[in-house]
Amino acid sequence: MNRILLLAACALASNAFAAPEHSPRPGGIAVIDVGSLEVAAPDVAYDGKPVLLLQEHDRWKAVVGVPLDTTPGELTVAVGSDEVSIAISEHAYAEQRLTVTNQSYVTPDQAQLDRIVRERKILDSALNSFRDVPVAGIELIAPVDGRRSSSFGLRRFFNDQPRSPHKGMDIAAGTGTPIAAPLDGIVAVIGDFFFNGNTVIIDHGQGFVTMYCHLSAIGVEDGQTVSAGDAIGLVGATGRVTGPHLHFGTYLNGTAVDPAILIAD
Repeated sequence: MNRILLLAACALASNAFAAPEHSPRPGGIAVIDVGSLEVAAPDVAYDGKPVLLLQEHDRWKAVVGVPLDTTPGELTVAVGSDEVSIAISEHAYAEQRLTVTNQSYVTPDQAQLDRIVRERKILDSALNSFRDVPVAGIELIAPVDGRRSSSFGLRRFFNDQPRSPHKGMDIAAGTGTPIAAPLDGIVAVIGDFFFNGNTVIIDHGQGFVTMYCHLSAIGVEDGQTVSAGDAIGLVGATGRVTGPHLHFGTYLNGTAVDPAILIAD
């Protein structure tokens, strides 16, 4: 079944769900009304990548992840044969300076760099995947209880050396704390990665992907179907960390977005 027919079938069979908060800023989410449910859903794409579509009441809503490096101004989304412009507002993120005692996590040697490149391909493939299935909603339960930092988007310095902005939320929790899947999905990747440590990635459909890093133990298998609330692993301090916590990442159309927008209070 093609995407239009699949989404239309979902619309007829399901109740309406609210779209996430419209937050058109770097690292935020833009929500666009793209037409009535009485007509076939249009193809929607941003930067050449398909965009997630939800139904809200009697309307189709496109849910676009806005990249962190987006310059404030106009962002253009393709809707069928048309283009829609979205005004992207400025958003200031703070700086974070961390001391890492293992110097290899700051200046990796060549063998470690080669490993990082191999692992980046695996991670990028999972984070940019688009599994063409109906998605009823993307509101999430918190994957673990704990203090949620406002660390998303932080400009990070490790041992005073600048690195890329932080693309997730750090949730404080002790080693061994169970981690729950925040939404139904399929386990796309598990593994031990250089920077991320023990990692689980879950594909929720239509380019909506969540990532869990630094685990002390992984409790799922690659390809496993999980439901919201299922245990997927335990909090730990593996990879590049300064202490035990969960790094929780949320991705739409291949770009990291602020998890705080999606977690239900």
